[in-house]
Amino acid sequence: MQFASRLDAIETSAIRELFKLLGKPGIISFAGGFPDSAMFDVDGIHAATERALTQEPGAALQYGATEGYQPLREQLAAFMASKGVPDAAPEQLIVTTGSQQALDLIGKTMINPGDKVIVEAPTFLATIQCFRLYGADLITAPMDSDGVQTEALEQLIIEHRPKLIYLIPTFGNPSGATLSLARRKRVLELAAQYQTLVVEDDPYGDLYFAAAPPPSLLALSSQVPGSRDWLAHCGSLSKVLSPGLRVGWLMAPAALLANAVMCKQFSDAHTSTFAQAVAAQYLKAGRMPTTLAQVRQVYAERAQALCDALRQQLGDAVEFVQPQGGLFVWLRLTGAGGQEQNANALAQRAIERGVAFVPGVPFFAQNPDPATLRLSFATADVEKIREGVSRLAQALHAE
Repeated sequence: MQFASRLDAIETSAIRELFKLLGKPGIISFAGGFPDSAMFDVDGIHAATERALTQEPGAALQYGATEGYQPLREQLAAFMASKGVPDAAPEQLIVTTGSQQALDLIGKTMINPGDKVIVEAPTFLATIQCFRLYGADLITAPMDSDGVQTEALEQLIIEHRPKLIYLIPTFGNPSGATLSLARRKRVLELAAQYQTLVVEDDPYGDLYFAAAPPPSLLALSSQVPGSRDWLAHCGSLSKVLSPGLRVGWLMAPAALLANAVMCKQFSDAHTSTFAQAVAAQYLKAGRMPTTLAQVRQVYAERAQALCDALRQQLGDAVEFVQPQGGLFVWLRLTGAGGQEQNANALAQRAIERGVAFVPGVPFFAQNPDPATLRLSFATADVEKIREGVSRLAQALHAE
């Protein structure tokens, strides 16, 4: 068969491939970016399902509008308004099949082969694959613990005149970093000044552990004249409610939304109306604040346990910044004392000792750092986290 040449630029997900190795009994996995299924509000979702089938069964089980199920659009607009987005309205968003589809629709509507696109280094692996599928030439912007470095970002904008900039400002995947308030405002200023679309991916922003993070770029856009016209925001219920519902959304300028709707029409026609109806009923019932409070507490404990164990058992062999939310800790092997500096080599020994993680190389669109790796603390309890780090230490010290 003669396959499309666009496939030449991509390969299968390193994370998905890693899952094939995880069938070994007793393995402790820090690899996936999944929420813990034990955190799902099953009772609340069950009740929402019953209401969806009782109150509007015809609408819930029928074809629906490509833009989304109107009651859900209304609930999502209210949800965004509660997070400080000014004038959030149902007409300003479309419902997507997870936020991943929102990114795909942006790729379809915005990227021509050869277009420059700026992403963080490191960034979400699936975004790298998605944008490359549409022929993007990816340029990486450097990061630190306060997120993307805006001075360097401006120089890259001037040099490359990108079609768009993709950022995960809050509790990034894989970095765990959070863009500071000052840098958020500067990003918005750059978007308006250079008339460059900024795509804000925000699946983790509600998963903070103590103090809330700075407002989203979308919420801050009212403070920077002209920036809202150059800002797209991708949201998701996957990490805070259930990934199985596959409910995400895209808020963007009207012209971009219109083209995204057109592309979605011949992609999947619409996101599952049944899933949308369930999500709408869940949000309407007002259970989300309680659910989020419980999830934040559990993940905060696990993040603390992981970081404490890393300091105690790996010491100066690794360096990292403790995340204040999200699902991930981003590590760099220092090579201190002549220990391992290659995360790929360490990953093989770790699997043999019953613990898994994702090496960092696939998260870089350019100039990968082989000493980096990502650990997720979401699905292992505190006891397993400590045991998993102990196994990781054994693998690191093995000859």
